[in-house]
Amino acid sequence: MSANPEICYLIAIPDVAQVENPGGLIRGLKDEPYFQAVDIDTQTLSHESFRLNGVNVSVLRQRFDGRIQVMECRFSLESPLSQASIQARQNLQAALQERLIPQNILASGQYEEYIILLIQETDGTPDDYIKKHDQNLARFIRSQRESFDELQLAEILVSRVRYSREDMTLVDWEGAIIFAPAGDFQSDIELLKVGNYQLLRYRILDQSIEESLRTIGHEFITKNRGLLGLGPTRNSLRRIINLRLELMLDFEHTSQNLLLIGDWYTAKLYHVIQDELYLANWRENVQSKLETLEDITHTIQENFSLTWRGLMEQVELGGWILLLIGYFVLFYLDWVAAH
Repeated sequence: MSANPEICYLIAIPDVAQVENPGGLIRGLKDEPYFQAVDIDTQTLSHESFRLNGVNVSVLRQRFDGRIQVMECRFSLESPLSQASIQARQNLQAALQERLIPQNILASGQYEEYIILLIQETDGTPDDYIKKHDQNLARFIRSQRESFDELQLAEILVSRVRYSREDMTLVDWEGAIIFAPAGDFQSDIELLKVGNYQLLRYRILDQSIEESLRTIGHEFITKNRGLLGLGPTRNSLRRIINLRLELMLDFEHTSQNLLLIGDWYTAKLYHVIQDELYLANWRENVQSKLETLEDITHTIQENFSLTWRGLMEQVELGGWILLLIGYFVLFYLDWVAAH
């Protein structure tokens, strides 16, 4: 090769800033005339360049659906597949995290990172290149120095999507390799951004549901049980129902916002990304927890209805008792007056 491959490092973090005028749908993928836009609102926030750890870095910040900020970091290293470069890249990635990710998010681990090697020139086909450099490519993707056995190599390097004989993208759950002789990397990078965006959305949803379940346990089990100790208050019940509805709407949006992927290559690549990032598993896990939350909410509603009915019955019984006492008092007073 006449030039070193470029490296693209993606970072996705939560970003709840309100977006009044989103930048539009994601476009610019392969086979442009036949491609239907991905149904995700994006907004470009900034594009900056700086030098870090002796390396020139450019960073493009975008906001997806007003919820997730995705940072596309581009840089080049000498011989990026060598052992020394892997260590240098890891140090640079750590420095980028410190610089770009807020400390509270960095400490919580609530972010995603993904590494991509962009190769424009190869001797032979992409498959030939992968076969020749399989160990180095696997170490690059998994960011480790140890060698892999044949089974591990096959697992890491198996998911390949071809657009042509020379254009190919290899996807793993930790990183990807994009071969594009014409330099058309951005189209595939956009889909990898979408995959990491969805993964982080599912992780955030999962955490929100867990927090909701803990809140229910705290409010309706360990705390005071409400009016006269008979059950949850209307405000508590309304709050948990509203939260469940909000989580359900967020889940549906996350799951349905890619229905417009129509181009054959784009659809195939996205399905590979979905498989490698285990998005279907995350979706099923979140959906299962949402169903659990729904069942618990229904149980609380039924309990609220029963306890309220029980309270009314107790009030009614108390009223009859007071009425009987009143009759006894009247009878006693009449008896005293007669004697």
